[in-house]
Amino acid sequence: MTQVDTAETGQGGAGRRDLGSGAWSASIRRAIRRGSRPEPWKRGPVLAASALLLGLLMLLHAEIPNRVGNLGSLVETFLPWFGVFVPVLLAGALWRRSASAVAALLLPVTVWLHLFGGMLSDKSHAGGDLTVASHNVSADNPDPAGTARDLVASGADVLALEEITPQARGVYEKGLAKAYPYHTVLGTVGLWSKLPLSDSRPVDIGMDYGPLGATKPAAVKLAYNRGLRTTVATHHGPLAVYVAHLGSARVNPRAGFATDARDRNAQLLGRAVAAEKSKRVVVLGDLNGTTDDRAFAGLTARLRSAQEVAGDGFGFSWPAAFPVARIDQILVRGVQPVSSWVLPATGSDHLPVAAGISW
Repeated sequence: MTQVDTAETGQGGAGRRDLGSGAWSASIRRAIRRGSRPEPWKRGPVLAASALLLGLLMLLHAEIPNRVGNLGSLVETFLPWFGVFVPVLLAGALWRRSASAVAALLLPVTVWLHLFGGMLSDKSHAGGDLTVASHNVSADNPDPAGTARDLVASGADVLALEEITPQARGVYEKGLAKAYPYHTVLGTVGLWSKLPLSDSRPVDIGMDYGPLGATKPAAVKLAYNRGLRTTVATHHGPLAVYVAHLGSARVNPRAGFATDARDRNAQLLGRAVAAEKSKRVVVLGDLNGTTDDRAFAGLTARLRSAQEVAGDGFGFSWPAAFPVARIDQILVRGVQPVSSWVLPATGSDHLPVAAGISW
């Protein structure tokens, strides 16, 4: 019995040794196969490089030159939208199981949050001493009377309109007269107010450029004037209000981002504001650009955006059907924005914008 038991025990031990050897061999083969595959840090080099380039583009946007097609201004106009590429790259990184691409995405995420993270929160507060609003009513507006009714319903104390046509001017004057006993219209821009106005005058923003512009009579220039300055007599003292409609920006294959007229207008408007003696200033209007655009440095260096200080979100205003940029601005100096918002759509291709300000 002892010999049989010993023999059986020996055979069992050999079997276990054979099984152990097979498992060990299989483990070695699996390790070799894993070692022959790209590691997670080596996967997705294109995705990782794209993430880094995206972050650097946003971080160094001010260094992008405008010499070729105003590329720098074009990037800055749509700068917030570059954040859309982050989830796209993240999805690609997860699909490729690329640890390097995921790590690289930390750069664009950090830069975007640094630039625009403050826009994600609601900074508005109740109250305000005065409500101001601005609306490019559009020369092609099919219902100016309805637009006037909508703007009256906004409850704004001071209302700026841009792109007023001679045909529609009377409609706006009639529709706004009851709510706004004071108004001034100079060319294609106007201001309606519940409070008295004084010292209303055109602001030369360079709509006529070159030697021929200087030869035109003032009455001719006034017909298409796009800038004005007036004083609103508030309960807290005088408030200088500027209304402006700067030149259009166009994107085309030959010229790229064409902004010559707009940039010239912005520079002259900035000079006018810089020379303004009043401590309290509000600029209302369609600037045809965002405050991120370097073309508005002369304005943004002296004025604050009500939307950035006291708004909820980005407050995109154009185009009305699907807003992608805030080109309608309310900028202030010497007063405190307490709220800023976008009003419902009218018959225009722009959305009206409004803000509450306090002293």
